[in-house]
Amino acid sequence: MAPRAAISEFPSIAKGFPTAGRSRTALRLVQSSISREAVRCRDKFLRFFPGGFKDETYIAWERGYKWTAHQQWVEFLNRDRFKSLLKEGLNSEIAATAIRIESRTNLLFSFEKMALRDAVKSKMESKLFATSLFEFLHGRGSLQKRFERWRDAVAELPRKQTRVLTWPILTVFGFIARPDIHMFLKPIVTRTAAQAYRFDFDYQSRPAWRTYESLLSFARQIRRDTAKLAPQDLIDIQSFIWVQGSSEYDE
Repeated sequence: MAPRAAISEFPSIAKGFPTAGRSRTALRLVQSSISREAVRCRDKFLRFFPGGFKDETYIAWERGYKWTAHQQWVEFLNRDRFKSLLKEGLNSEIAATAIRIESRTNLLFSFEKMALRDAVKSKMESKLFATSLFEFLHGRGSLQKRFERWRDAVAELPRKQTRVLTWPILTVFGFIARPDIHMFLKPIVTRTAAQAYRFDFDYQSRPAWRTYESLLSFARQIRRDTAKLAPQDLIDIQSFIWVQGSSEYDE
């Protein structure tokens, strides 16, 4: 079960959908507003996981390890501890902890994990990473401004063998730390899922706000369409997208 903060900050997933006390006519009207493509995608998800987001196999295959990573982040890099480590100048510890938490997931490819580790080896780069990540997660200003500053910081990290500024690297830590508001973007999978959903995903290969904003809009649309399945957070929404777009779930 999600912690109180995550639930309260994740916008109401039931908003706009009928409660048990509403009439069957009202229920049919809401259901009819869901596109045929959305229904097909929902049905595909349920063929693999008949219990929806509470399905035991779904939790074992998709949600479990992502939620575990989030719990580890809350334990070791929650806002107060993160801020305290920054004040003590322990930037390398912050970077190492963030990378260690992510490394236990399969969210990034191995070459992306290596690129990230190489990029934050020096004191200067680990400070850039740590301070910029904190501002992205907990800083002031609009989400757009915080995203763009974080993107610019990642772009400054040194490239050894492969580039660091990729969509997965840019979005993975927000997703692990704050799955109430941040999404993870795997470009090929997400574009395939958006096509199946007939969602006009505004994708650019070079990270830009308009693409991230479009990703969040896609997530909101899925959340509305799957409200009866009661997704808890964006981990469930990202997992739904993965089922639609990954070759692992080809039928």
